[in-house]
Order: sequence, then C-alpha cells, then structure tokens
Amino acid sequence: MTRVAVLFGGLSAEREVSLSSGRQVLAALKEAGFDVTPVMVTRDLKALVTALTEPRPDVVFNALHGRYGEDGCVQGILEWLELPYTHSGVRASALAMDKSAAKAAFVAAGLPVAKGRVVPLADLSADDPMPLPYVVKPVNEGSSVGVHILRGGDNRRADIARSWQYGPAAMVEEYVPGRELTVGVMGDTPLAVTDITALQGGGFYDYEAKYADGGSRHVIPAAIHPDTYARALDVARAAHQALGCRGATRADFRYDDTAGEPGRLVLLEVNTQPGLTPTSLLPEQAAHRGIGFPALCRWMVEQASCGG
Repeated sequence: MTRVAVLFGGLSAEREVSLSSGRQVLAALKEAGFDVTPVMVTRDLKALVTALTEPRPDVVFNALHGRYGEDGCVQGILEWLELPYTHSGVRASALAMDKSAAKAAFVAAGLPVAKGRVVPLADLSADDPMPLPYVVKPVNEGSSVGVHILRGGDNRRADIARSWQYGPAAMVEEYVPGRELTVGVMGDTPLAVTDITALQGGGFYDYEAKYADGGSRHVIPAAIHPDTYARALDVARAAHQALGCRGATRADFRYDDTAGEPGRLVLLEVNTQPGLTPTSLLPEQAAHRGIGFPALCRWMVEQASCGG
C-alpha cells in the first residue's frame, strides 16, 4: 500500500485554508485506499524532516498554501530529501508566487495581462501610481490576502502604504471591471470555466468570499460567449505551461464584458496549490468533469509518483 504523508498547516496567512484542505485530503486519500500520515507543518523544520524520514513516505501530498508552502521553499526541502511530491516543482512554484515574475513569463508567452508594475511603498504613499481605479496587492501572497481596490474619491492610499505588511513594495494594476472567472488545469487538460460572484466582501472576491460558507456563488460552466470560453481554456493551459507547472493548477481571470460580448479577457495569476476545501473551485470543476474528490486526490498522488 502506498504511504502518503500529507503536509498541512504551515506558516502563511493562508494557514486556516491549508488546515481545511488538509482535512479534506486526508479523508479522501483514506477513502481512496492509501496509507495516510498527517504532518502538521510548523516553524520546527527539524520536526518536519524527521516526520518525512522516520518512517519515509512513498509520496508527499502538499496541502500547504501561501508563503513557504507554495513558493518553492518546502518543495526545495522535498527535493533535498528526494521525496516525490504533488503539484509543481521548485522553479514553477517560486515563479508563480512572484506576481511580477509570473507576469513577465505570461507576457513572453503572448498571454493577456493587466497593465501594472511593482511600486515601492514610498511612491505609493506619495501619489497615485496610475489613474484610478486600480488594484494594490502583495507581490508574494495568495487567496486575495492584502488586496485593495482603489476607486475615484478613495483616500486610503497613504493609509494602505503605511500599514502594509507584505514587503517593501506592492503590485499595482489597472482595475478590470466585469466578471471573475477561473479555470482548473489537470496536467495539460483545462477542466472548465467557472463564473464567480462574490456574495460577501462588497462584491469583491476576497478571502472571506472565497472560504466562508455562502461567501460566493459559482456558475459552472460559465454562461459567457463561446469564443471567450474557449479562449479562457486555452490561456489557462498556456499559462500552466509557461510557468513550467505540473499536476493541478488554477488560472484566475477578469472578464470585462461591460461593453458587450465577446469582451476582454485578462489573466491575473496561476495558483500552483489550488484550494481543496469544501468551497474550493478546482474540486468543483473536477466533479463537473466526472472526477470525484477521492479520484482527484488519487490522480495527484499518481502524478507525483511518476514524476508528472
């Protein structure tokens, strides 16, 4: 029987998401017939290495989210220990987590992205770095942690810069109106397009809207123009490949259809560790394609085992 160690918890702002993902994955892998060991990740690196060597698992299922679990750090430890693991490798994980570097890779691949740049906090505090409305977000966080939308008449810019906790700079991008879309990818196969409506957070798909029960409504397949639907699938696959990802990822988009369809499709980011919670999007899309959650988790383990 294949021995699988499931990493969950972690040190990031997304720790609670990881705990939820980890609980779901543990139950699913047991149902799928694996010998499963939970590994709660803390700041004790020695304890983590010990848990992964005494005894040594056959595969590590990485259910961590955010910094240290999604940015190449824990992937490097697993490479050092020569343990196969789920999701993307060191380089792809680090590249995807760095929004500026990921955007450069998307531009090089000819993919549609929002106009924007990385701005030092002092510059953000002093003046608007681009015409309103625009979005301010951390360069290296996920799950909409630290994201702010500034619109006309908004005077929060200096306060945001002063209270910023995510490094010496921020990513500033044009605000793209319209819809929030997402596409899960398994291997090189895009699954579906989901249209997301936030029911909390003032209509913005923030952390609360993503993970609270009833925080958002998901329409799958998205009721959008067929050309846009096909384009979103193609761009999600291309973004997965541009970053060198493996296993499962999820590409997030904005779709501006305010002037009619087909509208403007904009790639925001690729998540190399998509959420696996009860409200997460990737499992919903897999189910839409006839892949139940235990089968999805089994596929991830099998992909890790064969180096795929």
